[in-house]
Amino acid sequence: MDTRNAVVAVLKEITSADVLKEVNGLLDTLEDDDAVAAAVAASEGIARLEAVRFRALAQLSRHRGGAGSVVQEVALGLSVVDGHAVGLVSTAEALTTRLPCTLGLLDRGKVGGYGAMKVAAATAWLSDDDARAVDAVSEDRLPGRNSEQVRKAANHAAMMADREGAARRAERHRAGRRLSIRHGEAGVASIEVEDGPVEKVAAAYTRIDREARALKTGGEPRTLDQLRADVALDLLLGGQGGSERSEVFLYMDLNTYLGLNDDPAELAGHGHVPAALARHIASGADTVLRRIVTDPLSGQVLDLGRDRYRPTAGLGEFVRVRDRECRRPGCHLVAQACDLDHAVPWQHGGHTADTELIDLCRRDHRLKDEPGWVYRLTSDGTLTITTPTGQSYDSAPPPLHEPRAEEPPF
Repeated sequence: MDTRNAVVAVLKEITSADVLKEVNGLLDTLEDDDAVAAAVAASEGIARLEAVRFRALAQLSRHRGGAGSVVQEVALGLSVVDGHAVGLVSTAEALTTRLPCTLGLLDRGKVGGYGAMKVAAATAWLSDDDARAVDAVSEDRLPGRNSEQVRKAANHAAMMADREGAARRAERHRAGRRLSIRHGEAGVASIEVEDGPVEKVAAAYTRIDREARALKTGGEPRTLDQLRADVALDLLLGGQGGSERSEVFLYMDLNTYLGLNDDPAELAGHGHVPAALARHIASGADTVLRRIVTDPLSGQVLDLGRDRYRPTAGLGEFVRVRDRECRRPGCHLVAQACDLDHAVPWQHGGHTADTELIDLCRRDHRLKDEPGWVYRLTSDGTLTITTPTGQSYDSAPPPLHEPRAEEPPF
């Protein structure tokens, strides 16, 4: 048997119908926690097979000298669209040359193929040396994160590796903003602002979402998604609202704002942006700056522009600034669009205090009240969610800056 047939034979044996039929037959006997464990094991196995697939695609690309026709061959062979084939081939080339640690995570089932594609995309603009540096520092940060968290972590590491390049890249992408329309069937179409300035897009969505939620009364038959679409179109056509502005949270170290360093800032709901872009956003005519006091060792929020934040409005604002996004791990809805909720239900002894309040999107707010879900919030803001199968997941408010060494008092 030649090498080609041997490799194909082994792969077919691993995923043979007989083996999978036996496994599927056992699934009916599993309890809930075992079913979750089986799904996790299957995902780890899929990641390992995806590592094999990426290596095979990289080998094909090497044999063809990186010819563009490789993409079409992959698209045909794997029955995927050309755009996805481009991503698969470019990721395969990056994993086998510039991102060996990420490829190792795939081999160990710690990151899936989609997450690996996010890392490859986030580092594609870097030099080989910088990409390898990001790959090395990301190895311990990626396991256990979903694809959006992987994207944000890899993007932040890439910005830290080449801050000047990140600023130039952001400026170039923002210059490519455009409006597009896509016509569908049955009397529908879509309109999209592509590559718009992130601070304006985020503010626009916040305003649309707020006005849609205000319309969602008891007698309103439209869903929230439908209301958002209707409000957006009404605003574009001049039929709603006025000059009201929306609030966007941009988290930036004072030294970055003053130009003393070029650490990336963070835009809530989006992720990190280069320091130069953050300073541009913060210098706008309508920008309002707020002083936030943080713990120098942990980077966590201690106070929001005042000695005390006990008044009801101030307390809600403090919790939203602290949390930034929905607190369920993996959910990135901005805090302004979330519900302010008690970690311990009010009827079960919960208190209205910063140590017991969290931001949850409406879906996760409802999930918390489902039987078997337990939420615990510690005094430092760390939320532990325990699922009905006994699995626990921690969610800590992201610090405003990296922990700093304690400085002497004088």
